[in-house]
Amino acid sequence: MSTPGTLAHSPAVSVVVCVYTEDRWEDILAAVSSVGAQSYPALETLLVVDHNPALRDRLAREYKETPRVRVLANTGPRGLSAGRNTGIAAARGEVIAFLDDDAVAERDWLRHFAEGYADPRVMAVGGRTVPVWASGRRPAWFPEEFDWVVGCAYKGLPRGRARVRNVLGGNASFRRTAFDAAGGFATGIGRDGDRRPLGCEETELCIRLSRARPDAVLLLDDRAVIHHRVPAARERFGYFRTRTYAEGLSKALVARSVGADKGLESERRYTTRVLPAGVARGLRDALLGRPGGARRAGAIVAGVLTAAGGYVVGSVRARRGAMTFSVGRIEPAEPERTRAGTDA
Repeated sequence: MSTPGTLAHSPAVSVVVCVYTEDRWEDILAAVSSVGAQSYPALETLLVVDHNPALRDRLAREYKETPRVRVLANTGPRGLSAGRNTGIAAARGEVIAFLDDDAVAERDWLRHFAEGYADPRVMAVGGRTVPVWASGRRPAWFPEEFDWVVGCAYKGLPRGRARVRNVLGGNASFRRTAFDAAGGFATGIGRDGDRRPLGCEETELCIRLSRARPDAVLLLDDRAVIHHRVPAARERFGYFRTRTYAEGLSKALVARSVGADKGLESERRYTTRVLPAGVARGLRDALLGRPGGARRAGAIVAGVLTAAGGYVVGSVRARRGAMTFSVGRIEPAEPERTRAGTDA
């Protein structure tokens, strides 16, 4: 097996997997197993359980004899951001990677992340997330330009290794010093279990990081691949509409915090170049008699309008103080109460 020492720079990597429901038990086991099979071994895997004592206890029993896996309880408010902050506080690695609880990483996932940190200016490296559709194939109406709706890489992202404004949180890594400079993930902006699917917490963090460290480099390396399960409920147009609306709400909060120039910088190119091209492709496919072309074009238009509506509503609420968030604090964890396994 290859080891970290085979790279020119070999940062120790902690992997954080935030979990919240026993409904994803098999997915969680698969995610942890994929981390354990990496060609570039992780220092540790931290399972952060979001206010679910039964799940925490079950995972602690499952990994009691697994030295490199630790089970922690989210020490902050309910939600993904606070769970990630708990993991950051407990992690011992120079680099901290995040993996969704319903995803599996390819064997060289961490290797490609680690390679990116050979440059000391690099503060974050993200990867490519590939959807695994419950139905076995992409719904004919679902445009690739909106794969972010289901937490995956979407058409319009750069290919290869490229500098980006922000990485995508379900498949990302950060140098530990990034959190020292910018603080943690903002609470009140990201997901909270199965409630309204807000997002953008990683966007807000990355913009805040670039302000705190103007020399910081953030990379996307599409060789760092994970495969993300998309349940049947998220293949439906109703979820598509709910998620795009929630994205508009989240973008309003980000723009309110960091300014529209930075908060919407990437989105302007996406809406003026990528999406019109997607509509044109859909209409062309419809004219050629290809399945789903007209529906894909219509879904793109509907997604833009719904997200815009969410942004308008979110902007009004943010100005009134009805929608707020706060920068996450990295509080020390309590390993003696939440530890499963022994030190590696």
